[in-house]
Amino acid sequence: MPSVEALFSVGLAVYLAGAVAGLAAWRRPAAARVAGFALALAGTLLQGAASAMALVQGAGATWTLPLGTALFPWTVRLDPLSAYFNLALAFLACAVSVYSFGYVRHMEGKKNVGTLVFFYNLLLLSLSLVFTAANAFSFLVAWEVMALVAYCLVSFEHEKAEARRAGVVFLVMSHAGTGLLLVAFLVLATTARSLDFARFHLLGSQLPLLDQGAVFLLFFLGFGVKAGIVPLHIWLPDAHPVAPSNVSALMSGIVIKTGIYGMARVFFDFFGPPPLWAGTVVLSIGVASALLGVLYALMEHDLKRLLAYHSIENIGIILMGFGAALVFRALGHGNLAAVALVAGLYHTFNHATFKGLLFLGAGSVLHGTGTRNMEHMGGLIRRMPATALFFLVGSVAISGLPPLNGFVSEWLTYQALLAGFGSTESLTRMMFPISGALLALTAALAAACFVKAFGIPFLALPRSEAAAAAKESPVSMQIGMGILAAGCVALGVGATWFVRLFDPITSQALGLRVSSSLVAANGLAMAAGTGRGGTVSTAGIAVLGLALGGIAAILVMLRSRGARRVSGPTWDCGLPGLTADNQYTATAFSKPLRMIFSALYRPRREIQAEYEVSPYYPTAIRFESDIEPTFEKRFYDPLQRSILELARRMRGIQAGSIHAYLAYIFVTLILLLLFGVRG
Repeated sequence: MPSVEALFSVGLAVYLAGAVAGLAAWRRPAAARVAGFALALAGTLLQGAASAMALVQGAGATWTLPLGTALFPWTVRLDPLSAYFNLALAFLACAVSVYSFGYVRHMEGKKNVGTLVFFYNLLLLSLSLVFTAANAFSFLVAWEVMALVAYCLVSFEHEKAEARRAGVVFLVMSHAGTGLLLVAFLVLATTARSLDFARFHLLGSQLPLLDQGAVFLLFFLGFGVKAGIVPLHIWLPDAHPVAPSNVSALMSGIVIKTGIYGMARVFFDFFGPPPLWAGTVVLSIGVASALLGVLYALMEHDLKRLLAYHSIENIGIILMGFGAALVFRALGHGNLAAVALVAGLYHTFNHATFKGLLFLGAGSVLHGTGTRNMEHMGGLIRRMPATALFFLVGSVAISGLPPLNGFVSEWLTYQALLAGFGSTESLTRMMFPISGALLALTAALAAACFVKAFGIPFLALPRSEAAAAAKESPVSMQIGMGILAAGCVALGVGATWFVRLFDPITSQALGLRVSSSLVAANGLAMAAGTGRGGTVSTAGIAVLGLALGGIAAILVMLRSRGARRVSGPTWDCGLPGLTADNQYTATAFSKPLRMIFSALYRPRREIQAEYEVSPYYPTAIRFESDIEPTFEKRFYDPLQRSILELARRMRGIQAGSIHAYLAYIFVTLILLLLFGVRG
């Protein structure tokens, strides 16, 4: 059997070969598409096998790739934490690669398919290296390559102004986050006198308190930019919708998870038990991100933009698990910390699965209708039944409904938060029921949002000619969505088996194994991991649902046997006939919530009427409604103006005089000498 090192290294080589194939065949789009995505698929299978082996074995493998220099070697390590994230990457990328065979075909002759294939494979390569980098040099290089490649993919349709703007915002925010990470790594490297992550183990807790807090916040904000936490999220709802839909699935499913991986690595590897305030900050930001993400998603009528805001929501849910784990660790509750960490990591994999499925479903809808606007869709369930089924599975999963995977990880998060109330003291204990209540509100709003996201596009009557003429997607796109839909079912129904894979990770991070306390009834039910927690059986719920559905189907068949069937039009309240104008719109669906949360949304409404004879008989009425982009208007726009004003004033330094420049150099040398003598 090949070793982990061999499988992983060959997988990287195959990704690289896929990138080269895309460039080599750029004049032959069909050949570039088939060769590039076939190699990407092969690379994901190799990477998935290597990661699964490393995770099951539980022992980290470290080796050096023939890259880098003698001073900065390119060392990779596939330990349980990195193997878990790389496995999530491989699983999602496998489905997306299959999907891409059919999805990219319509671009042939319109776009440079070879370039897309090149950057797609390069993105997979850089993501694998981010997850497995064993030193700060390798990590930051892979991190920057990933950011640049993602920028090229976001801006792939550069002829569109929204794609160019989204790419620039993404690149600026990414580099700002990288700057924060660079400073934090330099502080740790100066103390450890090494760039190796192994030398950073528990180093953060050994720093002076001020430096410890500064490094923690630098890492949290630096990785938070990539993860899309509030208020650093502004790039995410712009970038994800404009990218090709196969890329959007990777961006939402995995690219933002690099920020989550970085936090997990820092919080539970570089730091020992953190100060209590650190966990409180992470938990609070997680709650805010989850709630604000779903509230803004509810107002969107652009299907892909709606899904992008839900990525912010789910990042918040993951951070709620991480924040609770940090609080429990600070207070010495190791078992609860492990349960909360498992909840956050489980939701990471689950989100990659169901959000990847939903973005692929949105891409299928866009492929069939040519629009992302839900107001121009409708009735697609009759024309795209397979896409409708897969999108429904993803909608149920992201809404946290049993027995699918989103329910399991959210249920574990609830259990960890509820256990915190009885295990902590003082004001700290109040954070947990408040967080649990807001998580429940978030879940309810998410369910309402996906009633809208599924009902408006797929049910009722077509609202446009494009929706009426829509056709089902190619088979490869359906297979790609089917893989992820099967993953949503398996990760939910088989949760008691999958949770055992977290033992190597919790052992590495916290020195504890908790899977035995999370499994009850001989593996048939999930337990809370605490003495007073509840239990739930997703497998039992699935069996019960199938049994009840089967019984109902049999009764209907028996009752309808021999009965006369009569078909007729839907009752229309006595009207001449139902049309698309009679049905509920996305705007009407979200209006009650827009009124309830008007203090947040600050909605604006404008109505214009045209008349010919009398104001009582208008010939046309135009209605326009939108909400205020609060973070952009209240925070980023003033920040941008301040930076530009500072830059304008600093232009005076560029006097164009050689004497002034010599004076600057002289003053700098004097200051350096003074500080050097003091040192």
